[in-house]
Amino acid sequence: MSVDGEVRQLRTEADEPGWEVDPDDEWGVAVIATVGRQLKLRREAVGMRAGDFGKAVGYGEDLVYKIEGGKRIPRPEYLERADEVLRAGGLLAAMKEDVAKVRYPKKVRDLAQMEARAVEIGVYENSNIAGLLQTPQYARALLESWQPAYTPEDLERLVAARIARQSVYERCPAPALSFVLEEGTLRRKVGGTMVRRQQFERLLEVGQSVSVTLQVMPMDSAAHPGMSGRIELLKFEDGSAVGRSDGAFNGRPVTDLRQLRILELRYGTIRAQALPPGESLALIDQLLGET
Repeated sequence: MSVDGEVRQLRTEADEPGWEVDPDDEWGVAVIATVGRQLKLRREAVGMRAGDFGKAVGYGEDLVYKIEGGKRIPRPEYLERADEVLRAGGLLAAMKEDVAKVRYPKKVRDLAQMEARAVEIGVYENSNIAGLLQTPQYARALLESWQPAYTPEDLERLVAARIARQSVYERCPAPALSFVLEEGTLRRKVGGTMVRRQQFERLLEVGQSVSVTLQVMPMDSAAHPGMSGRIELLKFEDGSAVGRSDGAFNGRPVTDLRQLRILELRYGTIRAQALPPGESLALIDQLLGET
C-alpha cells in the first residue's frame, strides 16, 4: 500500500536489471557510495524508516538499503521520486547527472568519453556492424550470441551503454565520421527479419548525414590491410590521436606517431578499395529490399 492509499507493486532487485556497481571501477564505486550516503542522510533527517520510504517511492526495502549502501546504482526515476518524497528541493534529483556517468562499464565509458572529444572518427569493421551504427535491437541480438552468455542484467547494461555512445551524432559541430563495413557484416543474419530491416534503415539514415561517410567493402574485393581485424582511429582538436587495431600492436590502443601512421595507412588503403559512398548506400538499399 502506498502513502496515498493506492496499491503499488514495489520494485525488487529482479525488476531492476543492469544496475550493479562494477567493483573494479573505483571512481564509480565512490560516486555511488556518496549518492547512497546522501539519500540515507536525507531520509533519516526527515525521520522516515527505510520500509516506509521504499513504499513511498515504489521500491522494496531491501533495494532501498542496497542503494543507500552504495551496492546498487539508482535509476533516474528513483532519484526524482526520492527528491519529491523527502522534499529535497531538487538536490537529490540533481545527482542524476553524476549517476549517469557511472551507469556503464568503465571500459565502455572511457571509449565514449574519447569519442565525445574526437573531431574525427574512423572505423573499419569486418565482423559486425560498428557499434556507433547499431540499432538497440541489433546490438541485443548480437550480444545474445556471445559465449559464455551474458546475464540478463549485464546484457541490458551493455546494450544501453552501446546505444548511449551514439550521442556523438548530437554534437554541434558534429565530428567527421567515416565507416567501412565488410559486405559480410550486412549479409550476416543477426536477429530476425525486422531487426535486419531496421538496421538497414538506420544505416541509410546515418549514411545520408553530411558529417558521415559510409562505405562497404564488397565481397569480391582483393585482399586488403583490414583482413587481420577491425581498425579504429580517433583524432582530437589539439592534434593528438589514438588508434587501435585487432591486427596490430597486440590490439592495444596506441598514441605513438609512428604506430598511428601505420594504422592511418592501413585505413586509408581500405577506404580506397571500398565502394564509394553512393554505391555503398545503393547496396544497402538493395539488401533492404531483399530482406
